[in-house]
Amino acid sequence: MKIILVAGARPNFMKVAPLVEALKEAKLNHDELNFMLVHTGQHYDEQMSKYFFDDLGLPYPDLDLEIGSGTHAEQTGKIMMAFENLLEKENPDWVVVVGDVNSTMACAITAKKYGSKVAHVEAGLRSRDWTMPEEINRCVTDVLCDLLFTTDIMASDNLEKDGIDSDRIHFVGNVMIDSLLKHREKALKLRQWERLHLKAGSYGVLTLHRPSNVDDPNVFQGIVYAIGEIQKQLPLVFPVHPRTQKMAKSFGLWEKIYSLPNLHVIDSLRYLEMLSLTGMAKLILTDSGGLQEEAVALCVPCLTLRDNTERPVTITAGANKVVGNNAKNIIKAVNEILTGDSLRISQPDKWDGNAAKRIVNVLMERI
Repeated sequence: MKIILVAGARPNFMKVAPLVEALKEAKLNHDELNFMLVHTGQHYDEQMSKYFFDDLGLPYPDLDLEIGSGTHAEQTGKIMMAFENLLEKENPDWVVVVGDVNSTMACAITAKKYGSKVAHVEAGLRSRDWTMPEEINRCVTDVLCDLLFTTDIMASDNLEKDGIDSDRIHFVGNVMIDSLLKHREKALKLRQWERLHLKAGSYGVLTLHRPSNVDDPNVFQGIVYAIGEIQKQLPLVFPVHPRTQKMAKSFGLWEKIYSLPNLHVIDSLRYLEMLSLTGMAKLILTDSGGLQEEAVALCVPCLTLRDNTERPVTITAGANKVVGNNAKNIIKAVNEILTGDSLRISQPDKWDGNAAKRIVNVLMERI
């Protein structure tokens, strides 16, 4: 059996790393198993990618399609054409896609039309927000896939509500948490907070990149105001996404951001460096999906600067609260955490570091 495992963007690396490890283990007992790792190059910064590979112990991809950036349509079309050529050469039995980036959808469509079976890791997440490109990618991918691996029961329920046969759905846990649990101790030994002259448990981590927050000058200005008020009470570390910096400069907000005395504006971090920071934070402010999940595993309170989340299990676990991007609401939510009792955070079922092994076991049953 030949499997092609697809990664398209940096968040995918944390998801494919445990899958590669589990497939290597499975191959020891299954000589007939062959797999290759393909990077579409949807997001590609050579140095940052190298850091992720090194941090995660992930082998370099067998092939990089070198797609690069572009509009959603341009990028999707380029990926589909390049991936079709690869399918014709390799003729895989299975294509495994992860997450919800353009590469996920493009490779799923192409593989299904080619005739390969397709599996989706992290299936069933739903925000029901059709303004998010990721929601479109998720829904299209899930409809097509032969196997759907979910992170939690709510995701499985979403798929059944969408009319997908239950025999295609497998609740396995969260591969990204597999990576976090494996690397957490190593990350904490970096003591990244000390490099910023901060004390463990006495700072917050902020990430911001979604168009709904940084593309509208009024919204962005309101968030910057909230950040300014929060940093008076709690030092914040802000690893800046390149696009966020670009928009801040275009709106005339960059000097304001950079001048805040207790806001530590830094470049994007390596995986282990970021995990070191978030692991000892007092709270996390983010519009990222993955950080919401990591906050649960790290038992760190998280405030999501969005109007919805495709990961409601983070809310029921007690770690996450969706507060939107209104400045007053953000400030109020932070104050509640700083002055309130510690949150009781529970770990979702099967977020135990073994999700990748469960996925590979299901795939091996198909040999």
